[in-house]
Formats: sequence, structure tokens, C-alpha cells
Amino acid sequence: MAGSRTYRTKAIVLDKTKLKETDLILTLVDQTGRQVRAVAKGARKPGSRLAARCELCCEVDLLLAHGRSLDIVSQAELVAAPLGSQPSYELLMSASAVAEVARHCTYEDAEDPFVFAITRAVLAQLASLDAPHLDLIVAAYVFKLLSHIGYLPDCSSCVACEDEAPTYFSAHAGGLLCASCASSVAGSEALELGEPAWLASLISMRFDELAATPIDPYTAARLLGFSHVWAATHLDCRLRALEFLLGR
Repeated sequence: MAGSRTYRTKAIVLDKTKLKETDLILTLVDQTGRQVRAVAKGARKPGSRLAARCELCCEVDLLLAHGRSLDIVSQAELVAAPLGSQPSYELLMSASAVAEVARHCTYEDAEDPFVFAITRAVLAQLASLDAPHLDLIVAAYVFKLLSHIGYLPDCSSCVACEDEAPTYFSAHAGGLLCASCASSVAGSEALELGEPAWLASLISMRFDELAATPIDPYTAARLLGFSHVWAATHLDCRLRALEFLLGR
């Protein structure tokens, strides 16, 4: 029966891979938070209507048919294009970093609606931001999502001795360290004035609250760097889009 072979879902496009001459493999996070990989046949043909609906970070309403290894896109309707039709270079880099982290935090056999919800929320926020706030919001997304899946940094005190005035950051140690404890942890990075409070705020504050909070480019870039180290360490992978964003 057709009902057993097809299903409808909303999803966000996280990645696209070329397949043969005219097709694409889409990596998606659907509304249940499950990662879906599906073939969009003919999406690379000139004038294909499907191509415009499968751009990176677009939210789409899909009719998918179950396949042997990959699902097949039968229909696709655009729900939202948060990056717009001509995103700036900074916006595209930031959105790519978000999509990359989401891709590494989703799985084909595990549902988690929070991942879809927070990814949609952050993408909706990005287009209205200046460069420092793009860095800030991407960093917040990384820490929020990693905290949700079990990698919550301890920003309240030294993770080793509970000193209430930590001044170092260590992804391997699990959060902040005092100077004494940091001396024995390789890779610990000294924090500057105000950064411990910023790190805690990235997790506790909403995206719109962070977007309305003044921040200088230097501090925003530092926070983005901490988020990259945190994600790369705990996801145990290389995050190329985040690296590119940091090196721009």
C-alpha cells in the first residue's frame, strides 16, 4: 500500500552531496530530530524546481518514499528559507557551521525533537545579526546543543577543586579550572575578564536575549573558539565549517 511506502515530514537541510549527473543526496534533520538521508532525483538539472527547495538550511515539507538504503524525495514544498535568496558570506559561513554541528548531533535511529526546534530557532535568528553577534549566537547554539546531548560544561566553579573563581577553560576537564588545577591539564586556556560569565550566559540566555546584548568582535570570536574546542573534543571529529568560520 502507498501509505506504508511513503511518509510526510518537515525537515531542515543540513548537507547536500552530488550523486551521478543530476541527483543530490540530502542530509536532513526532520521534525522528530531524527537524521534522514534522501535522494532528490533530478535536483541538479537546469531549471529544476526541486533544487531551490533543497538549499542549505531551508525548512521543507517533504513526501518521502522508503528506499533500500536511502529514502527518495517524492515531493518537496518550501516552508522557510531563513538565509534568504542571496545570503552574505558571513551569514552563509555561520549557517554552515550550525548545520555541520547539527549533522554530527543527529542519528538515523534516534529521535530528539529538541534538535530540530533549536536548529530552526537559531537559523531564524542569524539573518538579522551583525558579524560579532553571528559568532556569539553560533557559539551559544553549539554549547546549548552539546549540553542537551550530555556535554554540559561546568561554568560555576573549578571542576577539579570547586574553587569559585576559575580562570581557565578546558574541554578535556569538562569546563572551567582554577590556575592551580589548570597547570596540570594540557591544553587549558586562560580566560580573560568577563569570559566565565559569558560562557555561562551562552547556555542560560535565549538567542534573542544574546542578540540584544552588546559584545565586541574580539570577545565574540573568543567564545566561538571555545565552542569549537568543546564540540570537536566531545564529538571527536573535525568540524571544518567551524574551523573555516574561525579562520576567516
